[in-house]
Amino acid sequence: MADWQQDQEGPGGGNTMLDPDTKKQVERPPLYKVLLHNDDFTTMEFVVMILVTVFHRDASSAEAIMLAVHRQGVGVAGVYTYEIAESKIKKVSQLAKSNGFPLRCTLEKE
Repeated sequence: MADWQQDQEGPGGGNTMLDPDTKKQVERPPLYKVLLHNDDFTTMEFVVMILVTVFHRDASSAEAIMLAVHRQGVGVAGVYTYEIAESKIKKVSQLAKSNGFPLRCTLEKE
């Protein structure tokens, strides 16, 4: 085998080829915090429901995050890659609007 080595462990039974001279380091994508913002109209129960259904938090951590939102004005719902963070924000906005709440959800680079 000249300049190439066959990848024996690759998917498809080793059909992929690796160039030993090209050792590229793959960078991790940047992460973003999804933030929930306090307002005077969205109920605490709705915020907990959002945290459980959209962000897959258990009841006790959802309640702790909700209390942080209530007391500090903002709380971190989760940390994700950009695309996932954007989809979570869109889902939260849709649920809030359909339930008549002005809950604001934003993202911030970590």
